[in-house]
Amino acid sequence: MVKRIKLRTLLLGGFITLLFVVLIFRMFSLQIVQGREWHERGAAKWVKESDIPAERGIITDRNGDALAINAPAYTVVVSPKIIQANGLEDMIVDGLHQILGKDVNELKEIMIAKDPKSGDFAKSREVRNEGWKIDENKKNQIDKLNEKLKEALKGKKKGQETGLGLIKESKRYYPKGSLASHVLGYTDRQGKPVAGLEIYMNKELEGKPGHLKYESDTSGDKLPNSKEIYKAPVNGKNIKLTIDDTIQYYIEDAMKEAYDKYQPISMTVIAADPKTMEILGMANLPTFDPNTYWNTQDQQDFFNYAVKATYEPGSTFKIITLAAAVQEKLFDPKANFKSGQIRVPGTKQYLHDINRSGWGTISFLDGVKRSSNVLFVKLGSELLGKERLLKYITDFGFGKKTGIDLPGEVAPEIRLPGPVETATASYGHGVSVTPIQQLAAISAVANGGKLLKPQIIKEKYDPNNGTTEPYKAEGHQVISPEAAKETSGYLEQVVADQSIGTGRQAYIDGYRVAGKTGTAVKNINGQYDYSKSVVSFIGFAPVNDPKIAVIVIMDQPNDPTVGGGKVAAPVFKKIVSQSLQYMGVPRATATKTETEGKNEAIQAQNRPPAPDLVQKSTADAEKQLLKSGIAFDTLGKGPKVMKQFPAKGTPLNPGQRIYLLTETDKTMEVPDLRGESLRDALDVLTLMKVAVNVNGEGYVAGQQVVNQGGKRIVQLTMKPSYDPNEQTEENANGEQSDQQNQEDETKNSDKSKKTKKTDDKKVRSSTGRTNGKNRDN
Repeated sequence: MVKRIKLRTLLLGGFITLLFVVLIFRMFSLQIVQGREWHERGAAKWVKESDIPAERGIITDRNGDALAINAPAYTVVVSPKIIQANGLEDMIVDGLHQILGKDVNELKEIMIAKDPKSGDFAKSREVRNEGWKIDENKKNQIDKLNEKLKEALKGKKKGQETGLGLIKESKRYYPKGSLASHVLGYTDRQGKPVAGLEIYMNKELEGKPGHLKYESDTSGDKLPNSKEIYKAPVNGKNIKLTIDDTIQYYIEDAMKEAYDKYQPISMTVIAADPKTMEILGMANLPTFDPNTYWNTQDQQDFFNYAVKATYEPGSTFKIITLAAAVQEKLFDPKANFKSGQIRVPGTKQYLHDINRSGWGTISFLDGVKRSSNVLFVKLGSELLGKERLLKYITDFGFGKKTGIDLPGEVAPEIRLPGPVETATASYGHGVSVTPIQQLAAISAVANGGKLLKPQIIKEKYDPNNGTTEPYKAEGHQVISPEAAKETSGYLEQVVADQSIGTGRQAYIDGYRVAGKTGTAVKNINGQYDYSKSVVSFIGFAPVNDPKIAVIVIMDQPNDPTVGGGKVAAPVFKKIVSQSLQYMGVPRATATKTETEGKNEAIQAQNRPPAPDLVQKSTADAEKQLLKSGIAFDTLGKGPKVMKQFPAKGTPLNPGQRIYLLTETDKTMEVPDLRGESLRDALDVLTLMKVAVNVNGEGYVAGQQVVNQGGKRIVQLTMKPSYDPNEQTEENANGEQSDQQNQEDETKNSDKSKKTKKTDDKKVRSSTGRTNGKNRDN
């Protein structure tokens, strides 16, 4: 018995000893051998780390108007577990379908989503993509839906949780919609830059995220005396563009009118200050809205033709040949030549004018006005020769990139292998260029002979240290100031001569305009197709002190008989006339020959000019207009007329009124513009330095003045015709300004209105512009 007890005691003692040894060994292993690893695991439990996102830089126009900003956004989330527990599925599915437009069946699938691990209903699901980063308006609708759900839950024991919520985020927002979209580009829904300046300047715009690291308790609260590592975020730089959003609007408005009429594959317009080559506006059609880029189906809509497309310029390229001949003192405007056809020197090849029989023996200057191919073959092949012509083409920037700060710029090579290629290049055939190259070249003629690098960025501002980095013009002299001035004078004749000038439809009363038309037949699969062409116009104004240079290009208008003079020149005229007036460039009374001015005299013979009222007392100005029988509106309460629209000397249309601005105060009331055309309304509001948003087309049918961030914005509602007795939504809701409601509702009731029909059907191409054969006139 005793022996058995001793044996049991021995076994129990041995077991306890063994257990103690194992425990000691395990403690040694955990604390000594694996101590460092377990310490790191433990530290990870109480150390909290998080990234602090940097604020993306904003993009503004040259006047500080926002073009790309960071706006609050909200992502819709649901909890299938809570929704099913409270029986709210039908209400939430119906509500989200109405607000987001998401498919009902897809919403129902989200409401019954299961957790793959537990097999129970999921705790949280995002409503993608319709509920991802929604705007403030839809967020407010979600809030109202939540209130209805809470009302439905009243009295239930399961609490007031609805299972519907919002996560606050940030997204890139473009306040002007599609305005300048090809310049700006866009960011995708994840915030990744995709196109335009957003991707080209991403390094400066995105900044660098910060970082925070500290020790916390189980509740996530920071422990006392814990180590904290904080690295502040570096916010992105703000970029101010050279673009003027008002001129950009003028460009896109004029383009849309021509685009709807001629239905081309694409259309491109660029405007610049020729003295600095700062881009004032750049647009392409078709276009897209960067806020809803996913709705754009055709990838070609994102293509920035201004810098990425190559095309055969046709006769706009003759400007280079002309400038070279003038610089080399080879151009005598009074010299004569035989028009019609010419044999290429050293070959049996003949080249022709658009009018194959020609105009007989004419002067060099008339050859420029008529855009004679024969004259330019004579200048380029016979007088300049291949080497000098190629040198000037290269000096004017062709064959290499301009260096503009936009992605995807191309630069087609310029080659003149033989005498035929040299001859055809002299009038813009057989060479490929980009629109931005063309504009830079004519700007060199306009500014006194200096080829400048195009600038799209005016300055960068670093909000982290308050420093500003301005951009400066870069360039070199290609022709002398004297040669540039002489060339400008000849190009002015192309527009001013209303009898034979091919650019006569670009003439603007009161401004000296220089320019050149271009029409090139397209080369399709190696064959010239005379039913397809690229038409263009390029020019600048005023000739004596250039403020703006513009190129207009239309690829394949629906009428094969039209040329650059008929299609592109009127677009140029509309853009430049509005822009010069917006810039405050005064009109001059041009002295023209009888031939040059006969068309304008006929058009304006019964149109009295606007009198000069600036600096006159308000009372005297009003008396003068009353005596003349001219309708007017006086804006402000000042004693003297500070500005007027239309400007002095402008021929007045029947029934047109004059606006007298008597104050410069920004609080001056906005006049009642109902019944006015969009152009007249914009001119008046531009004169007042008031921002404008436009909805619709035609004539002003309603207006509303709103204040956003201390800045007045006038929202114009346009309709094809205006009925003064019809109430717009703004009028019916009483949202217009007091002055607008007090104005005579029968104003302009006798004005006749023109209804504009548009055709949404567009012909599009999957490639850039192709080269073509010159047939310019």
